[in-house]
Amino acid sequence: MALPSFPTSLADVNPRTWDSFQPFFASLQERPLTAENRRQWLVDWSDLSRLMVEAAASIYIEKSLDTADTEKEQTFLDFINNVAPQVEMADQGLKERLLALDSEGPDMADMAMALRNLRNEADLYREENIPLQTAVARLDNDYDKITGGMKATWDGEEKNLSQLTTFLKDKDRSVRKRAWDVICSLWLQSRDELNHIYVEMLKMRQQMAVNAGLPDYRAYAFRAKGRFDYTPEDCCTFHEAIEAVAVPATRRVLAKRRERLGYTSIRPWDWVPERTLLIDTFDGAPLQPYLGQDELIQGGLNMFNSLDAKLGRYFAAMAEEGLLDLETRSGKALGGYCSTLAMRRRPFIFMNGTGMHDDVQTLLHEAGHAFHVFETADLPLIWHLDMPMEFCEVASMSMEYLAAPNLTRDKGGFYTDAEAARARLEHLESTVTFLPYMAVVDAFQHWVYTHPEAAMDPANCDAAWDAQWQRFIPDMNWSGYETVRMTGWQRKPHIFSSPFYYIEYGMASVGAMQVWRNSLQDHASALAAYRQALSLGGTQTLPALFAAAGAEFRFDAPMLTELFGLIEEAIAELEATLSRP
Repeated sequence: MALPSFPTSLADVNPRTWDSFQPFFASLQERPLTAENRRQWLVDWSDLSRLMVEAAASIYIEKSLDTADTEKEQTFLDFINNVAPQVEMADQGLKERLLALDSEGPDMADMAMALRNLRNEADLYREENIPLQTAVARLDNDYDKITGGMKATWDGEEKNLSQLTTFLKDKDRSVRKRAWDVICSLWLQSRDELNHIYVEMLKMRQQMAVNAGLPDYRAYAFRAKGRFDYTPEDCCTFHEAIEAVAVPATRRVLAKRRERLGYTSIRPWDWVPERTLLIDTFDGAPLQPYLGQDELIQGGLNMFNSLDAKLGRYFAAMAEEGLLDLETRSGKALGGYCSTLAMRRRPFIFMNGTGMHDDVQTLLHEAGHAFHVFETADLPLIWHLDMPMEFCEVASMSMEYLAAPNLTRDKGGFYTDAEAARARLEHLESTVTFLPYMAVVDAFQHWVYTHPEAAMDPANCDAAWDAQWQRFIPDMNWSGYETVRMTGWQRKPHIFSSPFYYIEYGMASVGAMQVWRNSLQDHASALAAYRQALSLGGTQTLPALFAAAGAEFRFDAPMLTELFGLIEEAIAELEATLSRP
């Protein structure tokens, strides 16, 4: 039995109703399944799953492009209310059918990782959790609407949060302070609403864990994220290594800042960890690499062409096919991401560019994710694309390092040699200062989800965040801004939308630093290993994927000591270059 009139594009279905998809799932559920026809059955299920993934991604992209568009929002809400829950239930039935068969056979030779993941998902599934997941998605949409709608008048013009953030790069400290005050005022005005959203999310997430027979949501999240290769205790070991190695290195970076600028202390508008903004101390205006999306796209294309012709072609295809939305505007959701359009086997990059160097780094980062999509496009089944997120972030973070030599205009990039040195210095210093902030975010969530009753009181969340901040973020003077510091957890969207999705950035940073280390010895070989590792998709274990890219899956103090030694050596060389007359 073949799937009835299988749709070939989203135009063939109504993503707001389950009736558009139900016949295809029913056909798979009713079709006889044996070892002889299993492969074709898997191909059909994979194709149907690609349709569902692309539908979800497209709806989310449209909603995040304009959070004020009520029709797009309603389409998103209809999908998560009417379609996504039914898909999850139907998928569970298909997983159970597949897993009931003997998994041996030549048709299953490439399914080892997929079967491991499917067994875990099927075992964790609880029908009573579906309405909870739907309700959390609605609350996350509320968070996006509130934060995407934050705006203020600046010198007579209305600016959103992303636009206001550009003033945090100003060389004039008074301008930075003014921008910081405006931004903080916007967040504090929404404090009670955000507290309410988070408490409701916590209640539902804890109930999901209880329904699954697990002690807390941390245990549930580690299962749901397929973390087979490390434990919560390993995360705590990583935190300790960061405290021992990255925190002192951050102190050294900040001390040089104070000395160069003649400051008595670093204030919150001098270093904004959640935005990886650290004030530039060298001569010249803040880096302004481009004007408008077209210039950013062209510069990115030039850089990728200089790096590797195939990667350049990938990026050109995205530009030609309208798969890049890079400029900020009113009503656009915060942040940046790369989404997979699974039917078309194409990526889509969303970001909020404002003309700063941070935008170049974001583009390089998200392009790394996009290249991952292109490199895995020929893998036959959608489950082969179920890559561990810890390695997906290696794909993105490594690209920031691998493409860095092409920032100069002679390589097609955006900068003079001196400007490129400033940009590379900023990137390396942000690598140092990022890990302490990552540890704050991750350690905070370990506390929240293992102390669910206490965390229901937002005041306790403020205190827990502040405790981790004091542990990992050194040498900042928050006098007069203690409330802003304590409520910093509200300014990190991951904490609301993707609990426990942040340690991946830290682990990937360690992996990417190793890829960079290898590139210093043999750039071509490091790039080749990187691309080969990306092409494996999710067909290997997480440690094996790291190894394919030339990295060890290790996050202890000796590993950080080695890598931070290289980072600080490179920082010193760039500082010496920039100090020469």
